[in-house]
Amino acid sequence: MPSSPSTNPRTARNILTGLRSIMASRGNAQAKLNQVVDRIAEAVNSEVCSIYLRRDGLLELFATHGLNPEAVHVTKLAMGEGLTGFIAKNVETLNLDEAASHPDFQYRPETGEEKFHSFAGVPIIRNQRAIGVLCAQHVDPRRYSEEEIEAFQTAAMVLSELIGNADLVDDSLIENNNLQDAGADRLSGLQLVKGKASGYAVFHQPRVKIEHTVADDTEAERHRVYSAFDKMRDQIDQMTSQAEFGVAGEHIEVLETYKMFAYDEGWSRRINEAIDSGLTAEAAIERVQQHTRMRMRQIDDPLLAERMHDLEDLANRLLRIVSGQMSTAAQMGLRKDTILIARNLGPAELLEYDRRRLKGLVLEEGSLTAHVTIIARAMGIPILGRVKNIKQFVREDDHLLLNVDENILFVRPSSAMEEAFQAQLELSQKKRETYSALRDQDAVSKDGTRVIVNINAGLRDDMAMLNLTGADGIGLFRTEFQFLVAATLPGRTGQLRFYKDVLEAAGDKPVIFRTVDIGGDKPLPYFQPSDIQEDNPAMGWRALRIGLERDALMKVQARSLIEAAAGKTLNVMFPMVAEPWEFDEARAVFEQQLAFLRSRKKQLPLKLRYGAMLEVPALAECLDVLAPRLDFLSIGTNDLTQFLFAADRSNPKLAERFDWLSPAILRFLKRISDTAARLDIDLSVCGEMGGRPLDALALIGLGIRNLSITPASVGPIKAMIRSVDVSEAAALLDNVLAEAPANPRDIISNWAKAHNVDVG
Repeated sequence: MPSSPSTNPRTARNILTGLRSIMASRGNAQAKLNQVVDRIAEAVNSEVCSIYLRRDGLLELFATHGLNPEAVHVTKLAMGEGLTGFIAKNVETLNLDEAASHPDFQYRPETGEEKFHSFAGVPIIRNQRAIGVLCAQHVDPRRYSEEEIEAFQTAAMVLSELIGNADLVDDSLIENNNLQDAGADRLSGLQLVKGKASGYAVFHQPRVKIEHTVADDTEAERHRVYSAFDKMRDQIDQMTSQAEFGVAGEHIEVLETYKMFAYDEGWSRRINEAIDSGLTAEAAIERVQQHTRMRMRQIDDPLLAERMHDLEDLANRLLRIVSGQMSTAAQMGLRKDTILIARNLGPAELLEYDRRRLKGLVLEEGSLTAHVTIIARAMGIPILGRVKNIKQFVREDDHLLLNVDENILFVRPSSAMEEAFQAQLELSQKKRETYSALRDQDAVSKDGTRVIVNINAGLRDDMAMLNLTGADGIGLFRTEFQFLVAATLPGRTGQLRFYKDVLEAAGDKPVIFRTVDIGGDKPLPYFQPSDIQEDNPAMGWRALRIGLERDALMKVQARSLIEAAAGKTLNVMFPMVAEPWEFDEARAVFEQQLAFLRSRKKQLPLKLRYGAMLEVPALAECLDVLAPRLDFLSIGTNDLTQFLFAADRSNPKLAERFDWLSPAILRFLKRISDTAARLDIDLSVCGEMGGRPLDALALIGLGIRNLSITPASVGPIKAMIRSVDVSEAAALLDNVLAEAPANPRDIISNWAKAHNVDVG
């Protein structure tokens, strides 16, 4: 559970006591701000305390203790300019022992601040926007203590109320109504759950307005929070027990993890500490929530960030309960087809919505591994994530067209755009009908070549796609998904039950289980494989490298898989194999567990087949050594491509720089294909390359006869295979490899059109 700094409320309470008397006193707002900076500077023994407020789009110095008083209302900074502008723009706290060391540092001579070295600043927040900045400075280079920073943040909350009531900043910042003219009626984002939808914009969470921040009776505020916690936990218990997904699935584990957060004592303790400092119940919850938001901006780990999103979801719920403002869009009810807009969304909050009316979801944040993404996939709700600053472009009840397949959101579309979108929907429906007709048809080319078309999976719910798509089997089952959605490391019993469910759902169709591939872009917050900070985790301590060092993890998984496959064929594949000895050691772990279970008279698999993923190019040089011990080999095109080109696929500047149909990739794959055929190795490709019709055409031309792809790609790939003559495709690829043109994609595409090959 993420935690905030341990807080001694004494400093914050002293500041709040002083601020309360200042707010209650007579005098204008400027006089009160002058007293505020004096009071805060005295409480934390700081030589400078200053308040900057946003006016006319700039940050203006409104009051100061310690700087040149003539700079008040003279010094102004743009958003993002200097340290103060950095804090306001990013809504982020700074604490520096040497201000000049920060890349955004700017010196303003009129303030007389040249002698001060240390700097701390916190945003003054209203309606989740920075309306100003509270700063402190000191001559000596020192970092302010965590207690002092917490005191500044608490003071900033009270200042927000004073500033809002005194009309000191732009009205648009207080009322949150400064919507930009959305002349750009097309917004882009990240594809989280595929699909298309038409509906009207509804904002998930109208902001709870906190009217009072300073408590009159601390014990009364504490009782209000306890009561709100009890009510919130009852709501969560009721929702998780009524989830309509059946009895199994990763979404159930997600909801249990979420429930764990609701009962976390550390979170309630931090809220109580904020109340001890003198805040009201609402302000205390918001205080802890602001700290969580700031932590989230600093977290690179997507899984840890997701757990903090769950915590914020619960904080929003608790805030609405304690304030009596229970008016989320879900509670008010959806009156028409809705595209829901949210910064982020917790899994329980999504479950509150009427599934008949909720057509799509647009998030300002969101990730592929987010809990809400897993739940939405089970509900069949398309999600577009990472749509930045959406509230600046979308109004309540705006008509929206959501096309997650192309990562696009159309805002207030014209009639022509609506007609085009409707035509797309109709075309998509016709394509689905065409592909559905191929469900029971084998992927056989025009010249009679049979291609195995498997699907990739990782969740229980994915197993239903076997029958829906007519796929031949599961060519890649990512076992790490079970680890990614769990709150703690899954035990042997849970893994055994999970793998057994998967095999039973597959029936007589084969399933290839890839042993757990964690690390890299899939870290687990509860499992730290290495103390070393990795600059390039994709090429670091991950996948099989972790499994071989932490062999207890691999032994538990091996025994679970072997027991689950009793009486069946078990296919196991090891990821990230670079040298034959790694494969041998991994296989030995399974053989040891097999021998152990045999000694215990346990029923064993009828057959155990071992495979390796070729992602590390080095393995291609040793296939002849490995072949006698290898039952099958699968090329992982995603990682292989980035390793061959030394190009991080998560880097947006490089994501589209290198093409799968480049001569280098094609020649490498052809060499592997020929080697596998010569050594009689069962070869397949699992990765995004195999799920794109034109790229899959090239793979088939290279001699690949087994693909494992996303379920949505099965229909298009089958259609392509059934429209091509494989011998002609092979001749085309021979020419491409020999000539190594600069534009092989164009050449292959033009050839496909000329030969009526269905590449979409």
